[in-house]
This record gives sequence, C-alpha cells and structure tokens, in this order.
Amino acid sequence: MPSPADQLEALAQSTNLDPLGSAFAEALDAQDPLRHFRDEFCYPTRAEDTTEDQLCTYLCGNSLGLQPKATKQYLLEELEIWAKRGVLGHHSHAYQRPWLTSDENVLQESARIVGCKLSEVAILNTLTVNIHFLFAAFYQPTPQRFKVIMEAKAFPSDRYAVESQIRWHGLDPAEALVTLAPREGEHCLRTEDILEAIEKEGSQTALVFFSGIQYYTGQLFDMKRITEAGHAQGSLVGFDLAHAVGNVPLYLHDWAVDFACWCTYKYLNSGPGGIAGIYVHEKYAQPDEERPRLAGWWSNQKATRFQMRDQLDPIQETAGYQVSNPNVFAMTSLLASLTVFGRTDMAALRRKSILLTGYLEYQLTRRPRLSGKGEGKSGGITIMTPSDPEARGCQLSLLLPAAAFRPVFAGLSEAGIVCDEREPNCIRVGPTPLYNSFQDVYRFVQVLDDLMAGQAA
Repeated sequence: MPSPADQLEALAQSTNLDPLGSAFAEALDAQDPLRHFRDEFCYPTRAEDTTEDQLCTYLCGNSLGLQPKATKQYLLEELEIWAKRGVLGHHSHAYQRPWLTSDENVLQESARIVGCKLSEVAILNTLTVNIHFLFAAFYQPTPQRFKVIMEAKAFPSDRYAVESQIRWHGLDPAEALVTLAPREGEHCLRTEDILEAIEKEGSQTALVFFSGIQYYTGQLFDMKRITEAGHAQGSLVGFDLAHAVGNVPLYLHDWAVDFACWCTYKYLNSGPGGIAGIYVHEKYAQPDEERPRLAGWWSNQKATRFQMRDQLDPIQETAGYQVSNPNVFAMTSLLASLTVFGRTDMAALRRKSILLTGYLEYQLTRRPRLSGKGEGKSGGITIMTPSDPEARGCQLSLLLPAAAFRPVFAGLSEAGIVCDEREPNCIRVGPTPLYNSFQDVYRFVQVLDDLMAGQAA
C-alpha cells in the first residue's frame, strides 16, 4: 500500500494543486467519504459569548472528544423519564431504554470496537478504578512469579495504581515493578526491546501491563506480539486502551489478550469523566479460587439479582465484574456517541486516520521553518511519534524549542486552535477521523508556521 506521502503527492499531481496549499486541503475533504460525520458534533467557540462563525479548530480528541449533537437529546429524554416515571423508569421507559438494562444498549458496539465477543465486554466504573478491579483478579503474585512489566513513562495514574497493588500484596515496587524506557536519545520503545525484556524476566513475571497507545508519544504498541511474548513466559497480559479505543482497530479476542480496560471520554466522546469499559477473555468467565474477583449485587445473575439472597449467583461472563448499578446518565451519554460509530466501522476510520495524520506529518516536515531547514533561530520542530503509520494512531506529539514553547502554545490558543500541552515542551495534536477535516489540519499548521516565524524573527 502506498505511504500517506505517496498518496498525497499522487493526488496533488492529478489535481495540479500545491500539496501545501489550502485548495489541496479542500480537495482532500471533498473526497472524504466520512466528511458527513462532522455535522454530528458540537464545536467549541473561542469564548463563551462568541458566535458560531468563531468556532475553534479542535484537535484535542486525544484528551476529550467532542460532544455529539445527539447527546443533549438523549440526556433530556432520561431526565424526562425520571421526572415522569420516577423509580418506574427502571422497567417502564418511553424510549425503550429501561435503566435496569442500560448497559446492554452499549455492549454490542463496544465489543465491535475492541474486537471481542459480546460476553467479553462490560461497561462500568472509571478507568483507574477498573485497573484496580482487574488487578484484584489477575495479579496473584507468588514467591516465584511476582513481577509486573510496564512502561517507565506510562500514564501516571496507571503507575500509581500498579505500585499500590504491588504494595497491597506486601511487596516492594523496587523489586516487583520492571519498567521499560526507550534507548538513550530515542523517544519511543522498540518492540524488540520490549520482547527481550519479557523474555529476560521470564518465569518471574506475573503480569505484563502496557498501554495500547503511549499517551505522551502517541506510539502504537504491537499488542499481538507483546501478548504472545508474555504468554510464552507463562505471564498474563493486559492493556490500558485509553488512547487506542476508537482510534485504531483492535482484535482483543483474536490476540488472546487476557484483559484490557479503557476510558470512553477521548475517542469515544462520552463526556468528561465518562463511564469506562473492560474486556476479559472468555476463558476467565467463571470466577474461581485462583482468580477471585471483587463482587457486588450487579455481579449477580440478572434473573436472581433482586431475590436478595445471601449467596452470590455470579454472572458467568465479563459482566460479572460489575459490582453496582451503572450511572444511567453516563451510560446514555456513551450511547449517543456509539450510535454515530454504529454508522461506520473502525476499518473506514483507520483509512482516513492514516491519511489525515499523514497529511499533518507531510505539512510539518515540508515547511522549512517547521522542519528546521529554514533560516532563523527557531530550530524547527521534532515529531516524537513514529513516522510508520502502523506504529501510531491519530496523534502526533511535537517537541518545540524550549524558548518557543510557551509563546507558540499561547498563540495557538489565541487563534482558536485547541490542542494540548505536556511539560516541558510537547504539544500533542490529535486529528480525529470521525470529525476532523483536512482543512482543520491545514489551519493548525498554517498558524503554527506563522507563530514559529515570529519566534525566528
């Protein structure tokens, strides 16, 4: 398959357009089969009192996804049911979404997005809570097998959760936690180094726990090979998919991943603090003494749940990891977004994502000031994220010269460009294929180029 750069240059030649110009971005949008989804979302304005013609260019779906237009209506309907039906809304619901089974409305699409069986997915809690729930079942250290392997620069909440789980078992993270960092002078971990470390730790490893996509660099890890390597050593393997779910195709069941968890407020657009999800392979459907799991009344079989028995009658699938009834409003907000996902698929989103992110990279690397090849004192921008489309999702992490970082990020904000910053000098840019356009990317790069020119003056 041609690289994104080759595709872009071929189209530029066929249309006789400058690939760095605005007309080319318009041409790319005109041929985008997913462009109509843009109309399904709300876009922030530059200030609370500005009008629709002052919309922001939003490139921050890797942090918080945009609100689907359907969300407001869905939530208003739930408020209506609450107002008119009260507790009866658990069973009697004018919009066919009774609260007692609200999670069932989002399971099919969630399973499709993460690539697993319906029985292997559950929607519950929030992300870090679910890490603890899953570690409670899957981290069962012994004197011989007690180590956890993870990234040195994993999202801090993951690190805190894992270290606390290790201490919970009376172990010292200094001995039980193995963290992997990139080689000197590199930004990303090499797959061969990950596999080598898993083999080196061998039978001492209880769990390999990695991100699907590294939040800071945007690197997409080879989850299939990591899982195979862990299993070859007799270890269990799990993933935090916060930055991967809804971003890249996933095949958790086929890869035989043991467990995974994710939030839904980034690429799945469920809203700030939205409800989270988990996957557990079907071979762990039944709780046992070797792998006990935390329980509550929502872990109980639905048919006997309200008989209020003293003895738990556990659900024999991933839904059994639930402990309490879910937040209906959070579940409904997720449902509103998944109805949009349900009208496309991850393969189509991935095709656009590869080209859209490739277009961003093309622009950044071919403009002299941004690439560092032009005159001036700015020094150019370094892209931390792998250039191989198969090793990244829809985020590029940009390192700016230290002196330029603050004024450039402030300038982007003033221009209505929404992306995010990470200390000490990183800007993460997330062109999300479900709602971002090529013109969004063009505008970001044009403003960034102008700001860097000001720094070089």
